[in-house]
Amino acid sequence: MVSLRPPTMNEVHSARERLQTLAIRTPLVRLNVENAPAEIYLKMENLQPIGSFKIRPAGSAVLSATKEQLAQGVYTASSGNMAQGVAYAAKQLGIEATVLLPFDAARNKLAALERLNAKIRFLPDDEWWQVINQHGHPDIPGKFIHPVASQDVLAGDATVGLEIFEDLPDVDTVLVPFGGGGLACGIASAFRGMKTNVKVMGSESEHCAPLTAALAAGHPVQMPIPRTFISGIGVGTVLDQMWPLVKELIDGAVVASVHDISDTIRILFERHRVIVEGAGAAPIAAALAGKGGSGKVVCVISGGNLESEFLIDILRGKMPQI
Repeated sequence: MVSLRPPTMNEVHSARERLQTLAIRTPLVRLNVENAPAEIYLKMENLQPIGSFKIRPAGSAVLSATKEQLAQGVYTASSGNMAQGVAYAAKQLGIEATVLLPFDAARNKLAALERLNAKIRFLPDDEWWQVINQHGHPDIPGKFIHPVASQDVLAGDATVGLEIFEDLPDVDTVLVPFGGGGLACGIASAFRGMKTNVKVMGSESEHCAPLTAALAAGHPVQMPIPRTFISGIGVGTVLDQMWPLVKELIDGAVVASVHDISDTIRILFERHRVIVEGAGAAPIAAALAGKGGSGKVVCVISGGNLESEFLIDILRGKMPQI
């Protein structure tokens, strides 16, 4: 099993330097909602070129590789956003990218991958998950970019925390969508490296909350994954290779209802004219319910790649159906 550690601040700053040609510095915006239980801010990673924070870990990992490692291209296993990040970075470098997807990958993310000229290969869920656990596929050439568990990936994730601290040094709590755990652990690593007392908490949906279950049990547990419009979080379990870092770095978990997440997507569209996918709305839904505490709470909007039919349903006051 891969052994991971929190990235050092030198590694985080190096990742930021690598990413200057790929990722943008996203704004931190005060949430425009009356009578909120806290001073809520939005870290708007949905504004990245691929509509997701994943451009940071993907770009950090691809750009840290040597020319020899990249000679046969790169590949990753992802449900969509990490795949777009790897494909985007590869396209900038003029190298080939292959993405391994589960059969139920979102249609809008497939279209984005096609625009980025990625080679797409679908795998059954168990085989796809095995690629992630084993850090690669024996029949695919090129450098494997893990969606979560690598030092370069974590350093790229941590750059989000670095920017939050620079823009709001007196932040009290950061709520981060929790899927594979890389973003939450990366951000927590950055705050630890800057020797702050900021609480970093994973944000989940009630439809599947493996972080909450793991923290309660003291070890990762496998949970069923009901189908909802919410993707990117609720992946069924905390990865074994991520669990030691999660225990060390994450201060807890908050859970939002599917209904509240849907309402939050509508609020963000009406108040800020931004589109947020379910995972990105989960921290804001939890903060609006008071689960992030008082004081200054930053919610990381991890992405905005919401399928248009889901958005239409939500704006009409309907729960999207899968």
